Amino acid sequence: MMIPYRALLLIGSPKGPQSTSEALGTYLAERLQDRGLQVQKIRIHSALRTKKGIQSLFEAVDRTDILILAFPLYVDCLPAPVIRALELMARRRKSLPGRAGAGMIALVNCGFPEAYHNETALEICRSFASEANLVWLGGLSLGGGGAISGKPLDRIGAMGRNVRSALDLTAIALAEGKEVPPEAIEQMSRPLVPGWLYTLIGSAGWIHKAWRSGVLTKLNDRPYRP
Repeated sequence: MMIPYRALLLIGSPKGPQSTSEALGTYLAERLQDRGLQVQKIRIHSALRTKKGIQSLFEAVDRTDILILAFPLYVDCLPAPVIRALELMARRRKSLPGRAGAGMIALVNCGFPEAYHNETALEICRSFASEANLVWLGGLSLGGGGAISGKPLDRIGAMGRNVRSALDLTAIALAEGKEVPPEAIEQMSRPLVPGWLYTLIGSAGWIHKAWRSGVLTKLNDRPYRP
């Protein structure tokens, strides 16, 4: 791939600015800007609401040198609006000759402590890149994304050290026209916190929400039990 000048960040979370997807994507975008790239950001859920938004999305994809897709895992797949956007983009780009050359990477995070749950979603992204005449440059997979909860990565201290390092390495590689480095993939997949601690904190959070909602004594109810 040639040295890139423009990058497009597509945010696939409906939470917008408060999402872990946006935190990851924004950090990478800023590191690319530090290295001289122009970066545009589009939130997929908003773009799909109007024909004008979809057309703007198409045009932005056509202009970019690097497409960055940041999204959360929904069960074991991409969110439905993200899938819809990829289908539309692939269909359009296949009908337009001479659109190859741009690269693509994916940033996927899940609520499970283990990053391997994202593997199927990354394969879907790889398949999309092939269908849309994009060069697949690799994907970064993060487990336990709820620990970030949309906070800027430079504000989560030591917990985000490996995430920041992975994105720093990725920015350097992308700015030089290279693929996502293996060491960045490995660092991103490391747990943010130990699995037992993540589960403990998550359980405590559910109990707190149940208490505030007045349903603490109903957590074990099974209303649809035969």
